[in-house]
Amino acid sequence: MSEAGGSPGSRRVVITGASGLIGSALSTYLVARGDRVVHLVRREARTASEVEWDPTTRHLDPGALEGVDVVVHLAGAGVADKRWTADYKQLIVTSRTDSTTAVATAVAAHGSAVRLVNASAVGFYGTDRGDEVLTEDSPAGEGFLAEVVQAWESATDPASAAGAPVAMSRTGLVMSRGGGAFAPLVRLGRLGLAGSLGSGKQYWPWITLDDVVRALVHLVDHREVVGPVNVVGPDPMRQKAVVDELGRQLGRPTVLPAPAFALRIALGEFSSEVLGSQRVVPTALQASGFEFVHGDLASAVTTIL
Repeated sequence: MSEAGGSPGSRRVVITGASGLIGSALSTYLVARGDRVVHLVRREARTASEVEWDPTTRHLDPGALEGVDVVVHLAGAGVADKRWTADYKQLIVTSRTDSTTAVATAVAAHGSAVRLVNASAVGFYGTDRGDEVLTEDSPAGEGFLAEVVQAWESATDPASAAGAPVAMSRTGLVMSRGGGAFAPLVRLGRLGLAGSLGSGKQYWPWITLDDVVRALVHLVDHREVVGPVNVVGPDPMRQKAVVDELGRQLGRPTVLPAPAFALRIALGEFSSEVLGSQRVVPTALQASGFEFVHGDLASAVTTIL
């Protein structure tokens, strides 16, 4: 293995969470360009490209990473999949910290030979930062998800301490036809029922699935990019502007607002994340030479319609 970790199209990449929206798209992209992709799976391995593991044990056999150039760790319980009961909040935390500890410890056993690209989220910046422009140097915010993300990122410390190049992809709201944060909004938009959520003035750090995958591939290829990396579009927009663009392209009205109190009843504690404002910008990503395919809102909305 070269010190650069191989060349594009010849790398061996291990992916966790490969059955998810982002993981499956990333896997398809890497295989298509010729990389050798291995999936860590929680069930019994069925093919030569799968390795069974149990992240709840906080242990991954370092031998599973022998000859591997990069690990992309995406596994974790979905924050919007269920209502936030005390038990589900605990699962959100442990599914990230346990699995990341296992991966980071296995990566550490290989020193600088294995690159780690670890999932993270813009939740690091807290539930509501108003109009403040948020870069990777901005301090952590407040709230449950901010605490989760700090613990999640800290779990990569064993790999960093061993000299492994570690990047943490703080991903924003993913726009995709196949799911993600915008799928329910598109369904409402087609019915003419989409509108402002709360005030509609909050900033949404949107990014298309295509650009998320390309950003992760960029991090796979650029080992020199380390630390937190905001994986968001270059132009965060206010929520009302996003909804209005959706309505414009669908030819549907967007005049029915969803009152904040109704969202709190429907979504519980997660509503604070929907109603909050995060004006996150991709400073580190752009500084490392990344270029967006969907850099403007109109183009991004087109991809999900």
